[in-house]
Amino acid sequence: MTEAAVQERPVTSRQITVGGVPIGGGAEVAVQSMTNTMTYDVEATVQQVYDLNAAGADLVRVSVNGSKALEGFKQVVYRTPVPLIADIHFDYRMALGASDAGAACVRINPGNIGNDDRFRKVIEKCQENGTAMRIGVNSGSVEKRYWDLPKEEALVASALQKVEIAESMDFYNFKVSLKASHVPEMVEANRKFREHSDAPIHLGVTEAGTKLNGAIKTAAGFGQLLPYGIGDTIRVSLAENPVEEIPVAYSILSALNLRHRGPNVIACPSCARTLGFDVISMASKVEDALVGYEDHFTVAVMGCIVNGPGEARDADYGVAGGKDSGVIFAKGEPLRQVERDDIFEALFEEISKDGRK
Repeated sequence: MTEAAVQERPVTSRQITVGGVPIGGGAEVAVQSMTNTMTYDVEATVQQVYDLNAAGADLVRVSVNGSKALEGFKQVVYRTPVPLIADIHFDYRMALGASDAGAACVRINPGNIGNDDRFRKVIEKCQENGTAMRIGVNSGSVEKRYWDLPKEEALVASALQKVEIAESMDFYNFKVSLKASHVPEMVEANRKFREHSDAPIHLGVTEAGTKLNGAIKTAAGFGQLLPYGIGDTIRVSLAENPVEEIPVAYSILSALNLRHRGPNVIACPSCARTLGFDVISMASKVEDALVGYEDHFTVAVMGCIVNGPGEARDADYGVAGGKDSGVIFAKGEPLRQVERDDIFEALFEEISKDGRK
């Protein structure tokens, strides 16, 4: 069975490197999340970074919101398997300290970091240490000088003003984020920014909400940008354990055929043709059993033999339920018929035959 090739998309940004991870310039979209531990709790923070990496995070952001957190960060940064981004708000000195401590990147919010002289000092420190920067503009903390503009224009203006300062200092090792909780504002801001700059873009819908609503809002926004080359790293911001953000991010990327991690389960919505075959519970059982697989392949759970194999002919493996039995199929071709109670085991026998892991 062959794995689906990822979709090529336009290259609209230059490339930078964050701790060895290429960002932009045609590199695959990187997946990011953020710890929610207290950074001074070193053991808990390190463990969560490992958990995020195991789930598939390429980059992890860690809060450095004061001197106590900075001391913790100094211990965390050398114990983790992925590059760390130090999240800085209000006190630019935390950015200086995080860069000296070995941060791969520092995230600066123009709306609350203070005057431009402080921003320049952070750039100088990044240049000295080879630290990347994320210029993170947020609709909730846009600089006062732009408050009279429409929100998406204010985001763009704030970002471009900082980009101009950075580039005037011959500093190009930065990416930019323009985030809003309102999806149309986020989409329009990123589109407008791309018209003026080729800096790599980090995408996110800020304060997206709980798992279901947050995933929907994020997918709606990303789907309007990523296929067109706008967006080089992503974060799905959920009011959830941050580890739960990673599979959502990969599901979005996989749905857009931009990057795959693990299997894809498709299932029909169920109808009277199922003749009692419980599509819903079987699909859920199959999906749960596939957690932990890293290979990308598609498994179909279809409710009837009439349409099942045909409608899911591109699936690598599948089952079509019947009244008392089911048909196991691959690439639309029936393999064998089994009793209903044996469907799940028979399906995974076929998956195991191909050495999927």
